[in-house]
Amino acid sequence: MSAANRIEGRAGGDAFEPISVRIPTAVAMTGFSRSRIYELIATGEIEIAKDRRSTLILVSSLREAVRRRIVARDLPIG
Repeated sequence: MSAANRIEGRAGGDAFEPISVRIPTAVAMTGFSRSRIYELIATGEIEIAKDRRSTLILVSSLREAVRRRIVARDLPIG
C-alpha cells in the first residue's frame, strides 16, 4: 500500500485505506472526469453507497473499473 493510498488515522497515527470516497476524490484517484464517473455509476459499473444526500463510491469498484481498462500491448523490444 503506497503512501498516496493511505490516510492517516486520527487515533494513534494508524494508517488505513478508505473503503469509500466521495466523487471529487474518485475523480482524482482515477483520472476519469466527473461526468464519466456518473456514467459508470448509471451503468452499474461503479458501486455506490448513499448516506442521506452523500454519494460514496466503493474504492474496490473504482480499482476494478480501471483494471478492466488496462490495455495489453505487445511492443517490440529493442
